[in-house]
Amino acid sequence: MASRITELVLDCTDPERLATFWGEVLGYEVLGRGDDWAEIGPPDKRSTLLFLRNPDRKLQKLRLHIDVTATDREQDAELERLLALGATPVDISQGEVSWHVLADPEGNEFCLLSGRADP
Repeated sequence: MASRITELVLDCTDPERLATFWGEVLGYEVLGRGDDWAEIGPPDKRSTLLFLRNPDRKLQKLRLHIDVTATDREQDAELERLLALGATPVDISQGEVSWHVLADPEGNEFCLLSGRADP
């Protein structure tokens, strides 16, 4: 038997804000919330994102980040949608690549890959 990832936990200063942002990015629904946390996930709840309030601000590039791929549009259209949701472009000196490095509203880096993923 093996393990599987059931939750990815992100410390943040505003759990509700990040849950809203990532819920829109991924098409996830809010599964629960409290004063210091919010959890989102797909309807099957197989793997969720849990946002926990932490007063510490992000100070450096993350050692672990999320990669996303559009399911129903081309990369350029998805980039525009993510920027409209509050993502910002990030330059980490990656050079000429096929993906876009972005940051969520709290500055956590993530990548928008090219191509399409199955919904």
